[in-house]
Amino acid sequence: MTNENMKQKFIELLSSVNRSGIPELIRWLENESDFFTAPASTQHHGACEGGLLRHSLAVYENLIKLMDLYFDDYEQETAIICALLHDLCKANFYTVSTRNVKEDGVWKQVPYYTVDDSYPLGHGEKSVIMLQAFIRPTMEEIIAIRWHMGGYDDAGRGGWNGSAALSAAQKKYPLAVVLHLADMAASYLTEENE
Repeated sequence: MTNENMKQKFIELLSSVNRSGIPELIRWLENESDFFTAPASTQHHGACEGGLLRHSLAVYENLIKLMDLYFDDYEQETAIICALLHDLCKANFYTVSTRNVKEDGVWKQVPYYTVDDSYPLGHGEKSVIMLQAFIRPTMEEIIAIRWHMGGYDDAGRGGWNGSAALSAAQKKYPLAVVLHLADMAASYLTEENE
């Protein structure tokens, strides 16, 4: 699927969410962010132009499968919001730099992505804060997006503010677990096979 086709699918899905602020969010994504061209990481999954868009759609596909498997009933809008916007924090987050690489015995400058975090607020919590500038997510959506990194989130380690908070969030809101699984599957299984 081309980047333009993925962008159209993303916008169609997000446009189907009937919440105040969605049109403004889409306008921001298209006109004031690099969301549709940004990478998903600097060197791992989706470390390429459009990687964030591809990753977000892969998380959506995986989340739908997992929600069908584990939940008797769920809100489609919640699945769309959580999957497509869980990494909203990565919009306007990366820059392109160059580094020296030796190829066939010759040093060349090649482009690579670096992080330029203008608002260092964390990961999941930053996505929630950015999302709240446009829409009012439910508490379940807030918790799922906030903790979508599971135990990989540095804040999820040690003490009440860490592992106990993560565990409590996952017990009270199983969507946090399922979103984490969908994200991991997209990062390590789905996208690796594309």
